[in-house]
Amino acid sequence: MEAEIDLFIRFLATERGLSDNYQLSTRRSLTEFASWCSAARKITAPGEITLAVISDYLAVQKRRGLAASSIKLAVVALKIFFRFLTAKGRLERDPTETLSLPRIERYLPETLNELQVEQLIDSIKTTPPRGLRDRAVIELLYASGLRISELANARLENLNLDDRILRVTGKGNKTRLVPVGRRACEALAAYLSAERPKLVKPKTGSEIFLSARGTKLTTVRLWQIVKERARHSGLETNIYPHLLRHSFATHLLGNGADLRIIQELLGHSDISTTQVYTHVDQQRLKAVHRKFHPRA
Repeated sequence: MEAEIDLFIRFLATERGLSDNYQLSTRRSLTEFASWCSAARKITAPGEITLAVISDYLAVQKRRGLAASSIKLAVVALKIFFRFLTAKGRLERDPTETLSLPRIERYLPETLNELQVEQLIDSIKTTPPRGLRDRAVIELLYASGLRISELANARLENLNLDDRILRVTGKGNKTRLVPVGRRACEALAAYLSAERPKLVKPKTGSEIFLSARGTKLTTVRLWQIVKERARHSGLETNIYPHLLRHSFATHLLGNGADLRIIQELLGHSDISTTQVYTHVDQQRLKAVHRKFHPRA
């Protein structure tokens, strides 16, 4: 089974262009399943696997206390793996053909309100060291709804401050154009003219955001910057980079933006992923109604 898994992961990398993280997650799911098949059922070849075997495996995982979301990831990995083997003629029949995905509870994303975002940004003093950089980081996260990895890899040649556009590379190596708001452009311009040149070293690349050593900021360091700046904002909410992305989408929807446009801006491949923000907005409307309607 290991050889078939290797073949499948190469397919994901070369023909589908899926991210390293996705490949690692899928390999982990498949390897754990293969190990269980070998140890518990003495099965070592994909052709010996039936729907009953897979169902037993998933039941074991559930009894172990594995979260429904993790079980769903395992099911997805198994389904695309066996569908691949069947399409390539390496299996006569796909054992996961009638296997359904487990239903999981949908959690609504946390968000900041517009006043909280303003308080967070205004609390960042643009004085040295790196005040201009940190303010530009948080302005851009909120202005364009970027993932933290997209921010870390954003490059100078992909930024057009005149047109207020940034080209980013998201999940699955897909690129998209995102608009950058006026205030974020102003923060970026200030950082690029007054602070970034001082951070540049002989081997510095063209990433927009640099560390004190002249290297690109890692996702871990960007997370730390957001947390550090949030601590000094006076807000008691747990603030992290993805919270600004959630807030970006929710505020757009609340101000009348079309859901399809928000999907494009976020780089979601499936509209169902974006639809969670409609539930957030409904929750907000209900809260406002309860607070202000005399007979609520």
